[in-house]
Parts: sequence; structure tokens; C-alpha cells
Amino acid sequence: MKRAMISVRDLSMRLTSGGRPVDVLSGVSLEVPAGQFVAVAGPSGSGKSTLLGLIAGLDAPTAGRIRVAGVEITDLSEDALARFRRDTIGYVFQAYHLIPTLTALENVPVPLELAGDRDALARAGALLDEVGLGDRAGHYPVQLSGGEQQRVAVARAVGRRPRLLLADEPTGNLDSSTGKQIVDLLVDLHRNLSSTLVLVTHDAALAAHADRVVTLRDGRVVSDEPGDARPG
Repeated sequence: MKRAMISVRDLSMRLTSGGRPVDVLSGVSLEVPAGQFVAVAGPSGSGKSTLLGLIAGLDAPTAGRIRVAGVEITDLSEDALARFRRDTIGYVFQAYHLIPTLTALENVPVPLELAGDRDALARAGALLDEVGLGDRAGHYPVQLSGGEQQRVAVARAVGRRPRLLLADEPTGNLDSSTGKQIVDLLVDLHRNLSSTLVLVTHDAALAAHADRVVTLRDGRVVSDEPGDARPG
């Protein structure tokens, strides 16, 4: 059994909506071995994106513990958590989150530059080639299609060769064909990096490509099954 990259224990998240408490996650426990590709599936409002954000340390849970790469992230200060995310996690958002005033080539190296990488720009060019966008390096986000913008976002997320790659509905704004290309790209990069990949999706067909599919409903894990890509 491989060591766990992610260990979630009795995780709960309660938010207030309209003045009333809402349980977004209730008692979720999950173990993800290093190197696995896990899809987190379920209908809208089931808590998928909330779970991913908690694993990334973007939010703090109401209750429960989260360990990532051997580090208890629920105990970290904001500064320590920011450093941990920078060094360990790559995150791909549904809405791309590219900086509109920067070209593709300038967007990709932002995390590398923040980490003090002197070769950030050269590395960014290589990453754009890797995601098939070398010829679009000088284009601004508004000049790129949705699929191209998401490829830039993926290149940015993997720039520091993260051990954990998290993708929150990365195909949600794309047509099915382009979405499949993005998932294929993520899977290829996950294998090349020997990273752990957690993909949130409401698309059962995309989820089936994972080694394992964890399904949430109403903030609880209702199934945890092998996907089509599980090792033989």
C-alpha cells in the first residue's frame, strides 16, 4: 500500500445561508494514496468543490482533520499554509483565473517567479509547448478560446512540479470534446510528474477515466468505487 498523499478524517463544513446554518460537508473521511487519480463526482451542491478547497487549504473546516503529504494542514498558520500550497499543490480552477493584462507566456511563470525561480520565463515557454500552446505564447487571455485558456491555467498549475494536482470542474466551461482533451492533458501530466491527481466533476463519463471515483451527495460520501483507469 502506497503512503497516503491525502488523509481526511471526520471533515465537516458548516456555512450560514440566509441566516441559517447549512451543512455543506458532514463527517467526510477519505484516504488517497500517493500517485492515484481520483475523481470526486456528484450533483451540484453535493460539496465537491468545498472538499477540494479544504484539501488545498483555501478554507478551514468547521471540524475534522486534513493531512496532505504528511503535513497536518489544519494546524498551519496562514503564512505556513501559503508556503505549503506553493511548494506542494497545483490548483486548476473552472474559471481559469488568468491575469487578463498578461500574455499566456507571462501568466504561466507567475508561481515560479513568486518562488524566486530565475529560469521562470524559459520554464514557462517549455510548459506552453508541453500543453500544445507554444505558438500562442504572445496572446492575451481574451484572444484565446476557453480550451486554450484552460491549457494555460494547467501549464501554470504544474510549473513547480507539484506532488498534488487538484482540478475543480476544469471542463465546466468547455464543450465535451474540448473538456475531454483537458482531462487527457491533466492525466498525461499527472503520469509524467508521478503526482496525485484529484479531479472534481459532475460528468460521470469523465469521472470514469479515473483510477477511483468517490461520489458525494448532500455533503456525504455515498460511494467509493474503482474507475475505468484502475491498475490491472
